[in-house]
Amino acid sequence: MINTLIKKIQETNAPIVVGLDPMMNYIPKYIQEKAFAEYGETLKGAAEAIWEYNKGIIDATYDLIPAVKPQIAMYEQFGIEGLIAFERTCEYAKSKGLVVIGDIKRGDIGSTSTAYAVGHLGQVQVGSKKYSGFSEDFVTVNPYLGTDGVKPFVDVCKEEDKGIFVLVKTSNPSSGEFQDQLVDGRPLYELVAEKVVEWGNECMGDKYSNVGCVVGATYPEMGKVLRKLMPNTYILVPGYGAQGGKAEDLVHYFNEDGLGAIVNSSRGIIAAYKQEKYAEFGEERYAEASRQAVIDMIEDINSALANK
Repeated sequence: MINTLIKKIQETNAPIVVGLDPMMNYIPKYIQEKAFAEYGETLKGAAEAIWEYNKGIIDATYDLIPAVKPQIAMYEQFGIEGLIAFERTCEYAKSKGLVVIGDIKRGDIGSTSTAYAVGHLGQVQVGSKKYSGFSEDFVTVNPYLGTDGVKPFVDVCKEEDKGIFVLVKTSNPSSGEFQDQLVDGRPLYELVAEKVVEWGNECMGDKYSNVGCVVGATYPEMGKVLRKLMPNTYILVPGYGAQGGKAEDLVHYFNEDGLGAIVNSSRGIIAAYKQEKYAEFGEERYAEASRQAVIDMIEDINSALANK
């Protein structure tokens, strides 16, 4: 699957992913009102509004980008109806030719980890038939439980040609409480990175592994070190834009081939119409604002890479 993602990045010349992390206060009132008129102010009404909102953004951006990254928690909060909206979003994105990165951050052991991996990336056995639960190509994985928690995902990735992004150094302010702690004089995130390389060697694409990692845009110096530790690992980079990550800080996340990283932006794109920069679009043209925000992000990232 990493080969597919790389091909899409090269075709679009856009090393970015749009995070589909909808909040109700992002969704224009006219979309909410239409959904509530049909289903009431219910969980189903909320899920319908989310779906219509996502569809508008996908329709406006799919020709510019290689991938989307829906964050499952934003859907789970609306229960089963929210999960239906999550799956509809994943399916629709795939129908538009996009790679889908499910931001699920799962991590457990044994049969539980296997069930997560099968449910999100594999096929579950039902009598004599098999079914895919969700239409995802990659998922994010929490490595805190070690190899017991990650290997079931790697096994499913090998069977299904899917991929994972393992949390290594995350973008949030408190990440250092654990991730930066020294173990035999080295920060824990470096030891996790070495395990990512080990797991990834079992699941290689042509040049890069189907086992990628997550390294936040907010820690560029650490990103520079991690890039060298994981030369054949694709880096999913959250934290650009709204969280303070800048394009010029991200160039070292990429390899000399111009590949090796994909940068995420969520609310900076999906709620672009709320920013002063894109206010002229207004609520009715929220999707057009998202498209312009994507164009601007691609230009920003590629300009920084050209000046690397």
